[in-house]
Amino acid sequence: MGEITTKELAESLHKYKVIDIRPIDAYNGWKEGGEAKGGHIKGAKTLPYKWLHYIDWIEIVRNKGILPEDPLVIYGYDVNRTEEVARQFGKAGYPDVTVYNSFLEWAEKDLPMEHLERYSQLVSADWLDQLITTNSAPEYENDKFVLCHSHYRNPADYEKGHIPGAISIDTTSLEYEDNWNRRSPEELKEVFEDAGITHDTTVILYGRFSSPNNDDPFPGSSAGHLGAMRCAFIMLYAGVKDVRILNGGIQSWLDSGYDITKDPAENNRVSFGIDIPQRPEIVVDLEEAKEILASPDKNLVCIRSWREYIGEISGYHYIEEKGRIPGAVFGDCGTDAYHMENYRNLDHTMSEAQEVAEIWEKIGIVPEKRNAFYCGTGWRGSEAFFNAWLMGWDEAAVYDGGWLEWSNNKLPSERGVPEQ
Repeated sequence: MGEITTKELAESLHKYKVIDIRPIDAYNGWKEGGEAKGGHIKGAKTLPYKWLHYIDWIEIVRNKGILPEDPLVIYGYDVNRTEEVARQFGKAGYPDVTVYNSFLEWAEKDLPMEHLERYSQLVSADWLDQLITTNSAPEYENDKFVLCHSHYRNPADYEKGHIPGAISIDTTSLEYEDNWNRRSPEELKEVFEDAGITHDTTVILYGRFSSPNNDDPFPGSSAGHLGAMRCAFIMLYAGVKDVRILNGGIQSWLDSGYDITKDPAENNRVSFGIDIPQRPEIVVDLEEAKEILASPDKNLVCIRSWREYIGEISGYHYIEEKGRIPGAVFGDCGTDAYHMENYRNLDHTMSEAQEVAEIWEKIGIVPEKRNAFYCGTGWRGSEAFFNAWLMGWDEAAVYDGGWLEWSNNKLPSERGVPEQ
């Protein structure tokens, strides 16, 4: 393998596929190595060193479009790790691999870099541990925070082990169980106040991922991290100013070597402090969904599986009608109603923003349009929304009623593979 200097890389950046092996949180924008500017070299792909030891590492590499004929430049914080990854590429049949060991110099100079617009709202386990233990952390300028372990009607998920200091939050406390829409402002206010959450409390949410059993009466009970995304969306809608997600959920905490506890935590009751909602524009209801469908510069985006989209299945025990909303753009999600593989990495962290944006752009989902994401009942739509919101897409929203509301109202639907 060869080594490249900052000057050489700056002059020939367009010739390489650049690979960033630092933690994905550093790639997104967190300054984890003392760099002058946060983010990554413009155009770089994220391939954290952590993933090198996954059995399907090479599949991840290929899925990212990194091919043997590509000239590669690998960089990170640690020279030994960078060279280890470079050697692994060589063993995998990649003949043109170069290492770059001067990223801190790159970040000091006026050279092209990128970062996730709202990276500070997607936090790492190390950041959270620092906050819990010292009541202080980078990009945190507050004196009160609440950590929430999310689950769906599954208190045992919290009781079997959670991050120290986390309170339990059931998604059903924030959404109705008959239509899965957000609860009334009065009900939300009551839940937040009981949980010790004011409008200016920093709230960090996470959940536990496990593969749901679709034969279970309540499959979503094991999709806790997806539920955390739903809770985060509703809190943003209500008016909580500083809502954050632990990137990767409790798995990231465990992967980082931190302990969990079975000791329950509680917060004192508070006053929320302002009227709810403060951000009504991020919610789309039925009439606006119809307007979006009729508009050429707006998108209703279906975040469901292909089988749901073409009407082979409804996706849920409690939804009988199968099909899709005519005119909705297919945004995909994963295999079923409780998975978001196409928006997450193998370790459950959120996908590289550039990859999501590139996929969306090909189907007309761009930041200047009003994009309302929906699924069956709101969870998957909320996670797709959170991707867009993190990228700074301020026109993004969730069509809260989703396929459940649409089909219950006997509105037009389609089945089968679309003609185009």
